[in-house]
Amino acid sequence: MQTTKLSLLIKLAANNRNIVRTVVSSNSVTVNVSDQLKPLTQIPGPSSFPIINQLHHFLPGGSLYKIDGFELLEKFYKEYGPIVRLDGIIGGTPALVIIFDAESAAQVLRSENWMPIRPGFHSLEYYRKHHNKSREDSLKPTGLITDHGDNWKQFRSKVNPIMMQPKTIKLYSSALDEVALDMIARMRSIRNDKNILEGKFDIEMNLWALESISVMALGGRIGCLDPNLAEDSPERKLIQCVHDIFKVSDELDFKPSLWRYFPTKTFKRAMNLYDEQQKLAKHFVDKAVKELKTKSKSDEEDSVLEKLLAVDEEIAYIMASDMLFAGVDTAANTIIATLYLLATNQEKQNKLREEVTSTHDKRSYLKACIKESLRMMPVVSGNLRQTTKEYNILGYRIPKDHYLTFAHSYLSMMESEFPRPTEFIPERWIAEKDDPLYYGKAHPFAFSPFGFGARSCIGRRIAELEVETFLARVIENFQVEWFGPPPKITPASLNYITGPFNFIFKDV
Repeated sequence: MQTTKLSLLIKLAANNRNIVRTVVSSNSVTVNVSDQLKPLTQIPGPSSFPIINQLHHFLPGGSLYKIDGFELLEKFYKEYGPIVRLDGIIGGTPALVIIFDAESAAQVLRSENWMPIRPGFHSLEYYRKHHNKSREDSLKPTGLITDHGDNWKQFRSKVNPIMMQPKTIKLYSSALDEVALDMIARMRSIRNDKNILEGKFDIEMNLWALESISVMALGGRIGCLDPNLAEDSPERKLIQCVHDIFKVSDELDFKPSLWRYFPTKTFKRAMNLYDEQQKLAKHFVDKAVKELKTKSKSDEEDSVLEKLLAVDEEIAYIMASDMLFAGVDTAANTIIATLYLLATNQEKQNKLREEVTSTHDKRSYLKACIKESLRMMPVVSGNLRQTTKEYNILGYRIPKDHYLTFAHSYLSMMESEFPRPTEFIPERWIAEKDDPLYYGKAHPFAFSPFGFGARSCIGRRIAELEVETFLARVIENFQVEWFGPPPKITPASLNYITGPFNFIFKDV
């Protein structure tokens, strides 16, 4: 899970910093600054007043009031160009510069790749390091989401060989296919006579996603697809808890809030939610560990959880818990977006069906459909970094410790990067190099759904296998159709597709 919703980062706190005399240029060479670079204050952006800075633009009557998500990014780019300054206000985190230039994104992300600082989820970091914790506890590893520096590096170095190993991930192909087939059966059982699924479609996709990630994180099924699953079951509680956490962290971490000065009502609710999520995750991990202890020895390769436990039991618990936290809403939203785009592009869906029902093992068009979905309807809006040095970006001096965000969701919809960007064209990802649509003609940093480098999404291979497996089974079994207007996307910590979910699933 990479960066968070760009548009809500507009309400960040002022953060004055001293400027030193060197800047890293685009070729990573340190150069003398003198007067050749413009200062941060001259970067274009909404007009600013003393004390309130740019807040008035976002209040009722302001030019940016109730403008959000992609629409906000588009307005920024058209009015101010490829670099935009957003000042902060009291009660938030540091001010922000938004970058709409792929080469500048490459310059920073490559330069910051040794030990990058990726801010976000400050309230979760506070909970894990300080809330009801001793000083000794605050120094312990807390996970890839909330750790930075040496703690993060040591944690990542221990889990990378396991989490990023294709051979290990592919061990779960059959188990994930079993989950997919069970979900297909469930979908058939809850369809009405109009072939529309009864109940909340997004919750159904969350149940599939949690069952799938549990196979990977815990080494087995947890029963999310049980038709008799109670509303107050731990499985449903975890899904709701994770969803609530993303919403409440959006309020605390990416909007003005005074929780850093005193415990607000929202802060107290967040601490309770983090408590509940930790307890629920521990419930599932404890159960999995207990089953592993009674498991008879076999020639099968150890599961991800077994391998992590062999390395470090504390890290194993944290990693499994974070997989259950970060791997549900992200996978569910990705599959919903892809199904919508295929339902509204029937010729592409039919082409995909030909591939997944053939005997060919290589499913290049399946992968292309998912990539195109992530380009058009990404789960997150971009990548965020806190600079560890000064930069020369587009002629402006960016100081050390400043927040930069790279608007990949907008970059990937630029005509200059991806011709016919508003059209769902999976073929661009498998086209020949001389084809005008060939994806390789775009800048490599214009599309970055899983982040970059050392802090790229550690669950990428897992997520790809989950979505590919389920999508193939859905298209194999159903002709997916859509009626009515497009679904609504609600930007928060993630870009949530909130419906209405006007899907029709007809048997093939």
